[in-house]
Amino acid sequence: MTTFRSFRLPPLVAAILVAALQTGVIGYMVESRASILRSGAAIRLKTLPVDPRDLLRGDYVTLSYPVSTIPKAIVTGEPPAAGTRPRLAVRLRPDAAGLWTATQASFGDLPAEEGSVVVHSLPFDYYAGPDGGVPDTLFVEYGIERYYVPEGEGRALESARNAEELEVEARVGRNGTAQIARLILDGKPVYDEPLY
Repeated sequence: MTTFRSFRLPPLVAAILVAALQTGVIGYMVESRASILRSGAAIRLKTLPVDPRDLLRGDYVTLSYPVSTIPKAIVTGEPPAAGTRPRLAVRLRPDAAGLWTATQASFGDLPAEEGSVVVHSLPFDYYAGPDGGVPDTLFVEYGIERYYVPEGEGRALESARNAEELEVEARVGRNGTAQIARLILDGKPVYDEPLY
């Protein structure tokens, strides 16, 4: 008859292994974000006013973008089943003013094209239009709708945002993830996001 002996790590060794694993996970998350800010494709986005009832909560400013409203006319490919939470791939191209606008969107992948960037939305609730196809407008977020600022400085940025004087420079990684790199007020950078 074979007996198995249980193997136990000494508590100090177990604690060191757990700490190393936690440090590795946090380091990976920080480096993923820093990698996008360091080497992602730079895009400039105009911000839109946000409903004034959505006031500054804590120390961040809520941001909205024209590229978050996707018209049915630019959506290609097969739509997902209603009631699902898909992601949308959105092709952005710069306009004459250097601001990036949505020119194509798909529930599948979009191939790389010269002079454009493909950004992926966060998962969103999808409901089909009246005809069972894509609705007239899709509203998506990219994970860059909130920007943290030093305490007490958010109201001035909210006023600039509501007056449509605020722009965002974002970086988009190869996987389509966007990160805010800086805020631009009246054409001048006002906040630069540190890598770490």
